[in-house]
Amino acid sequence: MIKSVIFDLDGTLIDSMHVWCDVDRKIIEKYGGVYTPDMSEKLKTMTIEQSSEFFIKTLNLNKTTDEIIKEVADTIFHQYRYEIPLKDNALNILNFLSENNIPFCIATSTHRILAEAVLKKYNIYDKFKFILTGEDIPKSKKYPDIYMACARLMNTGISETLVIEDSLHCIETTVKAGFPTVAVYDKFSKKDFPAMTGLADRFIYNLGELENIIKEW
Repeated sequence: MIKSVIFDLDGTLIDSMHVWCDVDRKIIEKYGGVYTPDMSEKLKTMTIEQSSEFFIKTLNLNKTTDEIIKEVADTIFHQYRYEIPLKDNALNILNFLSENNIPFCIATSTHRILAEAVLKKYNIYDKFKFILTGEDIPKSKKYPDIYMACARLMNTGISETLVIEDSLHCIETTVKAGFPTVAVYDKFSKKDFPAMTGLADRFIYNLGELENIIKEW
C-alpha cells in the first residue's frame, strides 16, 4: 500500500528541462567554453553545487561556487516565475492525493528559489508537505540520501513511499534502495525511457495515469 509520494520536479511535475540545457550552454559559452553533448550528460546528474564546481574547474573561473549558483538562478528565475508550465494533469494528481490524505513532497536537485517560484505561480506550494533540494542534501541523486530523508520526514517506510521520476540515474537509485518507483516520460530523456521502463515498477506517459496506479498498488 502506498502511504506517501515523492515527486521529482523538473521533467516530472513541470516542463522545464529545456531551460537547464539552455542555461548550461549559456554559462559555458559566456566564459569561452564549448558546450558538448557529453557535458550535458554529466551535468544532468549533478547537484547545484557540483554543477557550479564543474563550471569553475572546466572553465578555469576565478569565482566561488556560491557566485555561480546565483548566476545560474538569476539567469532562469524569470522563466520559473512566469513561463514554465505544469505537466498535463499535475494539478489533478495532487488534488487526488490531498483528497485521499496521502502526503506528498518534492525531492529536487534544483535551486530552492526556483522551485518555490514555479510552485507559488500555480498556487500549489502549500499542497506539498515539504520540499528538499540539492541545497538541503549535498549528495546527488545517484545516492538515495534525499529520498531516504523524504521518507523519514513523512514517517513512511521505504516500501510504502512511491517515487515519481523522469531520469534514468534517479530511477536506478530508487529501485536499488527499495522504493516503489514510477518512471515518467519526458521528451528530454526519451532516449533513456526504454531502460527506465525496464527498471521501474510502472511507467507512465501522463501524470493522469498515476491515480489508477496508486489505487491498484
